[in-house]
Amino acid sequence: MFQASITRFWARRRSPGHGAAALLLLLSLQVAGCAPGRDLAFIPDYTTKGYTLGSGDQIRIITFGEDQLTGEFRVDDQGRIALPLLGSVEAAGLTSSELDTRISGELRRRNLLRDPSVSVEVLAYRPIFVLGEVAKPGQYPFQPGMTMLTTVAVAGGFTYRGFQEYASVVRTTTGEAVEGRITPRSFIAPGDVVNVYERRF
Repeated sequence: MFQASITRFWARRRSPGHGAAALLLLLSLQVAGCAPGRDLAFIPDYTTKGYTLGSGDQIRIITFGEDQLTGEFRVDDQGRIALPLLGSVEAAGLTSSELDTRISGELRRRNLLRDPSVSVEVLAYRPIFVLGEVAKPGQYPFQPGMTMLTTVAVAGGFTYRGFQEYASVVRTTTGEAVEGRITPRSFIAPGDVVNVYERRF
């Protein structure tokens, strides 16, 4: 089909220069049409502002003056943390400041502490996953400020077949997984699944 189109374009052009230009145009359109993932929309840039906790995050909770309520905790697969005295507390979807407010509120509500002072900080973010045309696909620790390009570098770099203009990412926000395109300078979010495409030409 494509070869027949080239032949028709060439036959219709008497001027060699005009014909060559038409042929180059057709070739460029064919290449663009073969670009992997071209139908995906670009996903909005990730920002660390207002980062919300999710399963796999490792956090430190400090309750001043209360050693038994101070320690390191992991957000489990259900999005919860298990705290002494309080039991299971919902953490997924909350910022660190929202979680310390929730814990303080529960301590007051249960008459465990009259005026608790709680601080929450993220120690380790949930991992990212890199698939496709990279040297070492797999799971990697997330670090704030990672871009598509640094993510690929952590995974050993592009293979010789790797498509370097953009990649796809599956990102989960508010319980919903969304797939879109990212550029080499796009920031990566904790939990992202990055897929580096294979070149088709």
